Amino acid sequence: MAKSSSLNVRVVEGRALPAKDVSGSSDPYCLVKVDDEVVARTATVWRSLGPFWGEEYTVHLPLDFHQLAFYVLDEDTVGHDDIIGKISLSREAITADPRGIDSWINLSRVDPDAEVQGEICLSVQMLEDRRGRCLRCHVLQARDLAPRDISGTSDPFARVFWGSQSLETSTIKKTRFPHWDEVLELQEMPGAPSPLRVELWDWDMVGKNDFLGMVEFSPKTLQQKPPNGWFRLLPFPRAEEDSGGNLGALRVKVRLIEDRVLPSQCYQPLMELLMESVQGPAEEDTASPLALLEELTLGDCRQDLATKLVKLFLGRGLAGRFLDYLTRREVARTMDPNTLFRSNSLASKSMEQFMKLVGMPYLHEVLKPVISRVFEEKKYMELDPCKMDLGRTRRISFKGALSEEQMRETSLGLLTGYLGPIVDAIVGSVGRCPPAMRLAFKQLHRRVEERFPQAEHQQDVKYLAISGFLFLRFFAPAILTPKLFDLRDQHADPQTSRSLLLLAKAVQSIGNLGQQLGQGKELWMAPLHPFLLQSISRVRDFLDRLVDVDGDEEAGVPARALFPPSAIVREGYLLKRKEEPAGLATRFAFKKRYVWLSGETLSFSKSPEWQMRHSIPVSHIRAVERVDEGAFQLPHVMQVVTQDGTGALHTTYLQCKNVNELNQWLSALRKASAPNPDKLAACHPGAFRSARWTCCLQAERSAAGCSRTHSAVTLGDWSDPLDPDAEAQTVYRQLLLGRDQLRLKLLEDSNMDTTLEADTGACPEVLARQRAAAARLLEVLTDLDRAHEEFQQQERGKAALGPLGP
Repeated sequence: MAKSSSLNVRVVEGRALPAKDVSGSSDPYCLVKVDDEVVARTATVWRSLGPFWGEEYTVHLPLDFHQLAFYVLDEDTVGHDDIIGKISLSREAITADPRGIDSWINLSRVDPDAEVQGEICLSVQMLEDRRGRCLRCHVLQARDLAPRDISGTSDPFARVFWGSQSLETSTIKKTRFPHWDEVLELQEMPGAPSPLRVELWDWDMVGKNDFLGMVEFSPKTLQQKPPNGWFRLLPFPRAEEDSGGNLGALRVKVRLIEDRVLPSQCYQPLMELLMESVQGPAEEDTASPLALLEELTLGDCRQDLATKLVKLFLGRGLAGRFLDYLTRREVARTMDPNTLFRSNSLASKSMEQFMKLVGMPYLHEVLKPVISRVFEEKKYMELDPCKMDLGRTRRISFKGALSEEQMRETSLGLLTGYLGPIVDAIVGSVGRCPPAMRLAFKQLHRRVEERFPQAEHQQDVKYLAISGFLFLRFFAPAILTPKLFDLRDQHADPQTSRSLLLLAKAVQSIGNLGQQLGQGKELWMAPLHPFLLQSISRVRDFLDRLVDVDGDEEAGVPARALFPPSAIVREGYLLKRKEEPAGLATRFAFKKRYVWLSGETLSFSKSPEWQMRHSIPVSHIRAVERVDEGAFQLPHVMQVVTQDGTGALHTTYLQCKNVNELNQWLSALRKASAPNPDKLAACHPGAFRSARWTCCLQAERSAAGCSRTHSAVTLGDWSDPLDPDAEAQTVYRQLLLGRDQLRLKLLEDSNMDTTLEADTGACPEVLARQRAAAARLLEVLTDLDRAHEEFQQQERGKAALGPLGP
């Protein structure tokens, strides 16, 4: 049995932020932090006091996380970024409502005394001697303390309070990982029993010392179970100050999903019910367990359920049958072919998620070259007269401003210069489209033709059903927001965003096969119409060739991964540090290298075309962690710790361009190496330089790591491996939400058949099958309830959780 924990986080927008620039505006962005790990950074919204981000992240977490924080900062291209404010959400606040948090929250001032992180290791004994009771506090070490000095380190010392007495340890300079190993003894004074409080402080030569955190233990704890181990540092107990809206507010959506994932055999009956649904005859579609699950799922839960179901059926080799089952149900209840798959039904969401899961490498191959050109060339394009900046050319040349007509002609040429290669890449990609996608589209094509055989529907419906998914739900959204499809590491600036919007609108019009050209409010798109109409005939031919594929379904072979282990899941240029640079300055020890990551190897070369590659087997990876900026005086550095056949550890240092790229590489490497045995529980976040570790100052290269590793912290994305048990647990959780509905609506006595038939239009035979399916689902839920209760009893029977481990 295992536990899983993940946070769904959406940074929506801000409002009424204070102006930080002389222009009376700000350039805000948001950092998302889980405990002491920065997991995401939004794009910067330039010149805005009410920024809209709309960025969403799924963060897989360790089970013992405590706090989620959002920091809003103003980006400063010269000097340090200014902190505007923050929001802190405790684990308890997030879980108070099962639906999570979706609200505006006022930003609070960032109080240095509240910005604590890290842990302290203590061993406490209560002793008796001739003078009375004595408390012996062994202060061993601390780790991951907050940096308080400009160098990115601190000068920490500990202060121990018991009753009216206090003692201090020595101060250890320039480290966030101090090792004291000092024993402090305090004699009990007359009076009531006192708690033990240990405070950490950063010593300052000038000015007051800076608070680093504290721990406190009650007299009862000291007497019954004296502290022994690692303990998380806490701020001084005080209510977080609400600025009253003076710093603005942030709208966030947060939901914590925690699950106990049972052994596979517990989910087998549920899996069998779902598999039977898609393998049964078409006439039983409306009365299958899967049909009931679809009816019980509310709109806001459909996307998550669709993703889990697609992964479940992919893992069984039955994704094609699953999609065909949903397609049959969707077309059967659609009367107007023009509305087919236009709603956010389970069928639409499942096909959309299927394309993302199976077709992301295909999408990258088709779109990435042109998207990269748009970002790099930064050409100004605009067709809407209301948005044209005619004075722009005057600012960048001395030839004077263009007229509106000249601007339109210039923009039209640039747009078609990008659209042409996009259309060429799409229509020429039949052979590169994954076979599973082509088979799914072939089945969709056949079902639509069977449902709408009339001559007036033949021409467009069979194409629109496919192009509606491929163009409107796959290519166009990826062009509009490349970062969400991993085509870029950063969101576009406002000018590039506008160019991408125009390109996405054009691709949507092509996907609609020109049905709405010349209609609506966007008549200013008319200059593009000749190009779009010319492209439509090519797209029809492309769709005909796309569905002309042999085979009717997958082989039905179970799979544990969406892609073969050799498939590249991430690649790009990074800076790689030489293993043992001799005589080189730190900055020059890093060399630009092209890096590939697959499920099997992490490879390096001078360029993508270079034939010679150096590779590290992924199976050798034991840790993937951030590196303190002070280790090399460089930001965004990570380390990959590997173990060779002799057991020796080796570290490869890689520098990324920005924090988002760093998070993505950390996540990809951690997920690729997740199955590896003997993972390190701790490592050094510094580097071994000048005969000592820069983090903890230890002089032995082989010294044990001073910081906890974060192998459980990853970002969810399309390359996540299949996990049938976790996915089945999600389906079980969704069924739990609808259990009462199942009982009320579908398990009435047989004498209610007449009423139900009148209300639903279903015949008694269908109602009987629905009741039978509901009964089987409820039986499965009861068995899973029982299994979860047994698991909870085992947990309660274990010893109470001790202090934090290594």
